[in-house]
Amino acid sequence: MAQITMAKALTNGLRAAMEADPTVLIMGEDVGKLGGVFRVTDGLQKDFGEERVIDTPLAESGILGTAVGLAMRGYRPVCEIQFDGFVYPAYDQIVSQVAKLHFRSQGKLPMPIVVRIPFGGGIGAVEHHSESPEAQFAHTAGLKVVAVANPVDAYWMIQQAVASDDPVVFFEPKRRYWEKAELDESVEPVPLHSSRVVREGNDVTVLTYGPMVKTALEAAIAASEEGRSLEVIDLRTLSPLDMGPVAASVRKTGHVVVVHEAVVNLGMGAEIAARISESCFYSLEAPVLRVGGFDTPYPPSRVEEEYLPDLDRVLDAVDRSLAF
Repeated sequence: MAQITMAKALTNGLRAAMEADPTVLIMGEDVGKLGGVFRVTDGLQKDFGEERVIDTPLAESGILGTAVGLAMRGYRPVCEIQFDGFVYPAYDQIVSQVAKLHFRSQGKLPMPIVVRIPFGGGIGAVEHHSESPEAQFAHTAGLKVVAVANPVDAYWMIQQAVASDDPVVFFEPKRRYWEKAELDESVEPVPLHSSRVVREGNDVTVLTYGPMVKTALEAAIAASEEGRSLEVIDLRTLSPLDMGPVAASVRKTGHVVVVHEAVVNLGMGAEIAARISESCFYSLEAPVLRVGGFDTPYPPSRVEEEYLPDLDRVLDAVDRSLAF
């Protein structure tokens, strides 16, 4: 079975979605002739035409505003935001219109819009090109928010997001675009809004998503050499959060570390820690610990490796949890 990169898996997933439904459109800056800055939409305009793969002006608010009108007329727009930090001009459209129109119209106007956002650091870029704004969207009622971590999930989850009648903010970890995995298209995909245990363990539960799943798995391998067993859960969906596998794991281990690239202050880890405290308080043997980016704007690329959470910072949190 051939291996496939995450970028190519997304391309193939978008192609499958467009073949299955003629109302699916792709919109964004350089998504057509160039195929996107990360080449995720490469070849799609050639195969589906300029009316379905649309090169837009450099105006994120215009991209999302146009998508709202298209969705109201029965289309399923997939909007690419070129880099995570470029989404803010469209933030008003996403929060004020995309998230609310279905509710505001008493269900008459669904908003089947997917907003694809490459996110996170690790590619030697600067601020506005290496940010993690996921908590801002997860906090907005009316939006679904997911974050893929591997090529297999990328292939299936983009199709599931496009088929959803709810607006989905779809985060793609840009530093994982070129990592490979085997993809078996005959295997039934797991539901879109579900978390999953990706490594079983007994001592500490490590909760993460997107680019940090690989880091957490590397930490689990390193911890096993010291006789510690880490259970790693890929949350996959940030809104709604699927807490079932999380609660089951916490009741087993009693120790929890939440890991994400975004700053710790008011990040996803805070919400997850609160929910665990509410539902699993008597199973906890230590406070829920968080590992994330520092509370500063994204730094220059030459020092980003000191900013990003790494294996050592995850293992340090594991040690502190087990020391309680």
